[in-house]
Amino acid sequence: MDLSSRLLLLLEVAELGSFAKVSEQRNVNRSAISKQITKLEQELGVHLLNRTTRSLSLTAAGSEMANQAIHLRALLNNSKRLAQNYHHEPLGELKISSSTLFGRQYVQQVILKFQQLYPDIRIELLLEDREVDIVGEGFDIGFRIGEPKESNLISKKIARNRLLIVAAPSFIEKYGLPTTVPKLESLPAVVYSTQGLLIDKIKYQDSKGEDAFIQFNIAYKVNEVEMLINTALAGQMLTVTTAQMIENEILEGKLIPIMTHLNLMDYGSFYAVYPHRDSPLKTRLFIEMLKDIVGDKTPIWESRIPGLEKMYGNSK
Repeated sequence: MDLSSRLLLLLEVAELGSFAKVSEQRNVNRSAISKQITKLEQELGVHLLNRTTRSLSLTAAGSEMANQAIHLRALLNNSKRLAQNYHHEPLGELKISSSTLFGRQYVQQVILKFQQLYPDIRIELLLEDREVDIVGEGFDIGFRIGEPKESNLISKKIARNRLLIVAAPSFIEKYGLPTTVPKLESLPAVVYSTQGLLIDKIKYQDSKGEDAFIQFNIAYKVNEVEMLINTALAGQMLTVTTAQMIENEILEGKLIPIMTHLNLMDYGSFYAVYPHRDSPLKTRLFIEMLKDIVGDKTPIWESRIPGLEKMYGNSK
C-alpha cells in the first residue's frame, strides 16, 4: 500500500469512526488496518490518531492529513470519471445504493440486464432505507424518494409514487367501510417506523382545499415496508402505502383501496442521485435502463392498481 492509499484509509477510518467498521466494509482483518495506519504515521513522522480502548479521534496533524485525503479522493475520482467519458463502452465498477424494496423490485432487474450487456462491469449494490452519503461512501448512483437536500448532488426524476390507503376484505367486513376521516382514524393501523422516522399521519386537502392531516390509530409499528402489506393482508389492520409497494394484491382482490375520495398528497417521486453533472457513461446508461423498465411517464406499478388515476384526487 502506497502513501496515497494509506491517506485514503486514514480518511475512511475518520469517517466511519473505528477500525472495526473499516475492516467490515473492506472485508479485511482489523489488525491489517491498524498496521497500515501505523506505517503511515511512521512515514509522515507524526501522530495521526488518539486511540483508546473505546474510541479513536484524529490529532491536529491527523485532521490536516484527513483534509488532504478528501482532496486526493476527489482528484482520483474525477480523473477516473473523466477518463471513462472517453470510452465507447462502460468500464470499471458501478457502486449503487437504493432503498430496499425499490432495489429488490427494479434495480436488481436492471443489474442483471446491464451485466448481460456489459459483462466487464463489476457492480456493488447496497440496499438500505437510510439516506446514504453518496459522495462520502463512494457511490456512483443512489436511488431514493425525494430530491436530494445535498447541494453537491445531481438528481434525475425516475417516477412518481402516489399514496393510497388499503385494507383486506375481511377487515372491511369486520369494521365496515370507513367513509369519514374520524372513522378512519378510529380503526387499527400498521405504520412504518424506523430510527428518526414515524409515518403515523399523512397530508390531504379537505373540502375547502386546505391542508389537513389523517392521524392513524397505531396498533403496530414496523421498520420493514413489506411487512405493512403482509400485515394488511392478514385482515386485522389497515395501512397507508405507496403505489410502488403494491404487487398484485389489489388485482387479486386481497386488498381494497379505501377512502378513495380523499385528495391525498403524493408521497414523493423516485430520483436517481449522483455526484457529477458530466457523469460517466456507465452511470448514464444504468439510469436510462432503469427508466425503461419502470416506465417513462406512467410508472409500471400504477398498472397494478386499476382506476388509480381517478382515486385520491389524482384526476384533478
